[in-house]
Amino acid sequence: MSLPQPDLGKSSNDLLAKDYYLNGASLEVKTTTPSNVSFKVAGNKDSKSDLITGDIEGKWTDKAHGLTVTQTWTTSNILRNQVELENQIAKGLKLDLATSLSPEKGAKTAVLTSIYKQSGLHTRANLDLFKGPTFTADAVLGRDGFLVGAEAAYNVTEGKVTRYATAIGFNAPQYSVAVHALSNLKVFTASYYQRINRDVEAGAKAIYDPKSTHGGVSLEVGTKVYLDASAFFKAKINNAGVVGLGYTQALRPGVKAAFGLALDTQKLNDPNPVGPAHKVGVHFVFDS
Repeated sequence: MSLPQPDLGKSSNDLLAKDYYLNGASLEVKTTTPSNVSFKVAGNKDSKSDLITGDIEGKWTDKAHGLTVTQTWTTSNILRNQVELENQIAKGLKLDLATSLSPEKGAKTAVLTSIYKQSGLHTRANLDLFKGPTFTADAVLGRDGFLVGAEAAYNVTEGKVTRYATAIGFNAPQYSVAVHALSNLKVFTASYYQRINRDVEAGAKAIYDPKSTHGGVSLEVGTKVYLDASAFFKAKINNAGVVGLGYTQALRPGVKAAFGLALDTQKLNDPNPVGPAHKVGVHFVFDS
């Protein structure tokens, strides 16, 4: 689990993970009413299983009182509710209660989260009421571009620390670097991001995990190129030889299309590849 503070490796993670739609066709429709109620309907058809999943979401926002209420109903018959209160008790403090309920299975979750942000400080604490309960806390301090953070999870019932991690990083206007020690300091990641110029971004991420393949080290590099104000292209490749391509185009105001392709270069000439090989996907967004 990576640290939640957005500045620690977020630019590199977004560059290498976002805007690659590889698992079939998906559609997202958004609309907002004059009374500050927004609705979103999302659906996805998995290219491998042909399973269609989706959800409908309603969100009401009261900006004057910092209150946001979100309700979601999924095709798996899971009901999710989220209540957020920001900058009311104290400036920089946000309280969040997220719950879910599966009536058929009787499964339920409830997580209470508090986030406090000030200049040079970002802290978060959450309590998972039905899992443990488990208390998780993290904090990140920043000064002159340098960042240092830590995270720990404590199981209240068992009375022990179940997870801990730490990270350091440096942010500059044109580049950022971060190093994480995760999974109780057993998995290590290093990431780098650079804004080369107005139209080109580049990044890389290395992960050392003794339990993974390829000698315990995986490496991924990628780039993003803005073709014009309404379109961009992304490409990445990892040390397993898998190439990822993504193209996003704003067709008109409120309408966006994105296409993704993944190729396993080691299986290009294999007519019957074993396991996951090539993937393709498409994603459409309508926002009124």
